Amino acid sequence: MHTVASTAETFRRAVPYFLLAVLVIGLDQASKWAVHTYMQPGGAGEIHVLGTWANLLYTTNPGMAFGAQLPTTYGKLLLTSFRLLAVVALSYYIALLVRRHVHTGFIACLSLILGGAVGNLLDSIFYGVLYHQRDEQTYQPLGWFHGHVIDMIYVPLYQGQLPAWLPFVGGQYTFGFPVFNLADSFIFIGVALILLLQGRFFKQEQAAEAETAVG
Repeated sequence: MHTVASTAETFRRAVPYFLLAVLVIGLDQASKWAVHTYMQPGGAGEIHVLGTWANLLYTTNPGMAFGAQLPTTYGKLLLTSFRLLAVVALSYYIALLVRRHVHTGFIACLSLILGGAVGNLLDSIFYGVLYHQRDEQTYQPLGWFHGHVIDMIYVPLYQGQLPAWLPFVGGQYTFGFPVFNLADSFIFIGVALILLLQGRFFKQEQAAEAETAVG
């Protein structure tokens, strides 16, 4: 059973977790600024980092993480609004967990996810205007809340024709793993660590439940 901290103590203990999220946001936004400023979009500006294993490739993504997209302008607005609500809810949840003295590792993982979510949210809100982005089909300028996310990490694990038996994508040609960014990476790391270490993170709760069952 968790004890509940006071409001002042909750704020003091929550600061490091939100600073971790701010660090993630800073790294993500700095990398996107550098790519936009110094790299040429598309294959012409591709930079080989680890031979053929990992490259830097400046692309923009109007949709979700790892290259997934939503159709129509309203779909983009809906996605941005959902990201904003998710960030607010996750921030409140982190503060609640801090107040209840939940495992620090679990909260830190949520901070990584929060930082990544905010990083991509900033792209969606501001980049359409800040970086003068245009719609890929109509070439019309993008406005607030319709910006494209900047991606740059390209890992070409497999290039070629996909097997015909695969559902939805069978027979299509692929250039490898979708291009992603640091925000996507931190979200993935946070989720993966929670899944891998959930036994350690929730050990106290499991012990309390076992004690209650025995009693």
